[in-house]
Amino acid sequence: MLATRSELIKKIRLGEDSFLELKEVRFAGDKIRGPSQNDLADELAAFANSSGGVLLLGVEDRSREVIGIELDRLDAVEALLRQACEDAIRPSLAPVIERMTLPDASGVEQPVIRVEVLHSLFVHQSPGGYMQRVGSSKRPIPPEQLARLFQQRSQSRLVRFDETPVARAMLADLDEALWRRFAPARSADAPEILLGKLAMAAHDDQAGVWRPTVAGLLMGSHVAQRFLPGAFIQAVAYQGTNVLPAGEAMYQRDVQDITGPLDRQIIDACAFVRKNMRVAAYKHAQGGREDLPQFDMLAVFEAVTNAVAHRDYSMAGAKVRLRLFDDRLELYSPGMLPNTMTPESLPFRQAARNEALTSLLARCPIDDDTLAVHRQHIMDKRGEGVSIILETSERLAGRCPEYRLNDDSELMLVIYGARME
Repeated sequence: MLATRSELIKKIRLGEDSFLELKEVRFAGDKIRGPSQNDLADELAAFANSSGGVLLLGVEDRSREVIGIELDRLDAVEALLRQACEDAIRPSLAPVIERMTLPDASGVEQPVIRVEVLHSLFVHQSPGGYMQRVGSSKRPIPPEQLARLFQQRSQSRLVRFDETPVARAMLADLDEALWRRFAPARSADAPEILLGKLAMAAHDDQAGVWRPTVAGLLMGSHVAQRFLPGAFIQAVAYQGTNVLPAGEAMYQRDVQDITGPLDRQIIDACAFVRKNMRVAAYKHAQGGREDLPQFDMLAVFEAVTNAVAHRDYSMAGAKVRLRLFDDRLELYSPGMLPNTMTPESLPFRQAARNEALTSLLARCPIDDDTLAVHRQHIMDKRGEGVSIILETSERLAGRCPEYRLNDDSELMLVIYGARME
């Protein structure tokens, strides 16, 4: 949408409409005087609640003149945009933010920021309420229209989020060697049809093209993070039992952003824990030695698998976080529990948020000999994962792991380590 310079220049001459908003960026000293974070949030949410659109920063709306933004202030403007999307819009947005140049009235190229917002599957609330784009302005959505909008969007989400096509992604962004592993050995179907049957691609009716789905990118691409910014595991091993304030002595022993296809992320996350956990060695009176690991790796494997398979990928920018301390492992998975599940009911019930994703993971062999003794494939459809986490960890450490729900937006699992004495 208005992706090229020529398209934008022509559109700017015509002025604002349902798909274009122009804003000058004003500064007072080093601080941004306007637009405010709330104003940006209202504009972006209005586009998302309507048919999408482009916000162009660095252009005066009335005169339609390209004013530009000073180069050394682009970072500050982009930071304000991110804050507006993440802190002032619910659910949050992940628009495309692009720096580019456009000619001013004298033909001199000036830096501007282009923000593209797509039509959303959700209804977004911003500081001004529930807004929509009407012509060149944003307006509150009338109550009766808002009720219909909630109903329509909830019905559209009956198609699970992991099966929805990802805007801007193309089938060429998938790695054929990765997605072919899920396809029958002999198939006469065209690639897009085959990918569609696997729920790894879907037809974008608005654009008239086939696009990878969320599940397709997560399992069939090495660069899913280009389109799904939070689709990775942030792993940190700390020195001690607490996170120290910034500026104090070094406390991070190891840090890794674990990327790639989800099955690879799971194995690499287990390797991170194995590398950084402690192992005690005991000598038997009759001779011989026994190693006692701090964590049961089968429990860690099940916990990481559940975290990446069942998280809410619609939460823009949210990532799985793995934190390893001297006495425990913490794992944070974005999203509230599906349906009516509670942390207490996890050992007794099953509810898959991402059916296409879990189906693909159930067909991935475990590429780790020490973990493959338990079963052959990553995912288990029997729903035994939580029980394994609880029982094996308690048997090793003498303390049962704990599930907690943080702010109805993140599931936290604490696995206590064995005493290394």
